[in-house]
Amino acid sequence: MAEEKLIGIDLSVASEEVIRILLDDPSDATIFSELMATNRLRPEILRLLYDHPKTPVEIAAEAASLLSLPVKMTTGAADLVTEKQAEVRLQKKGSILQRIQRLSVGQRIQLALKGGKDIRNVLIRDPNREVVIKVLENPKITENEVEMIARNPSSPDDALRYIFKKKDWIRKYNIVLSLASNPKTPIGISMPLITRLRMHDLVILEKNKNIPEAVRNAVKRYLKLRKK
Repeated sequence: MAEEKLIGIDLSVASEEVIRILLDDPSDATIFSELMATNRLRPEILRLLYDHPKTPVEIAAEAASLLSLPVKMTTGAADLVTEKQAEVRLQKKGSILQRIQRLSVGQRIQLALKGGKDIRNVLIRDPNREVVIKVLENPKITENEVEMIARNPSSPDDALRYIFKKKDWIRKYNIVLSLASNPKTPIGISMPLITRLRMHDLVILEKNKNIPEAVRNAVKRYLKLRKK
């Protein structure tokens, strides 16, 4: 817990490697302006912004000014080149998965809060519960990603409870079904979801020996009531 208190979402103290990964897979374009605003006194980060092919022109120009470097001129053709450069850059540095595996828990939490889809797809399976919770707090997380966490038996209880408490998510049938079908979902969460399931899915759930017996028995009783 001591490490978590030191991090938060303050990008002014993020490591170079965390920022490199974020630049390769940002949640949205605002990450570049946020990095510029919080790292004006860190020349190594300014250089990353200046060099990175995804950096918006105006941010790269501001970094160039602060570093006393020439402003880069971009054209349509140059944009095609930078896309290829970005691909080569990722290949040389290894996959996002390999890079994330080398990070500390605190660094992974930072990425979970700010990272794009590729980063989140790695971190939704992270063994640390706090990392998975922070992925759920990422404002860009999609319904499909939430469903993956709800369905994954390795997801921590805290993450499943977090999903259950989010009204927007628990209105989605696929998320409800994923929670109810997950053998690791706490009974207190899966039980109230039974009455919201369709007949076809209830029949399948009743036969699923992986879920707790108490839940299967509740499904069986509810099916009998539905058939009357």
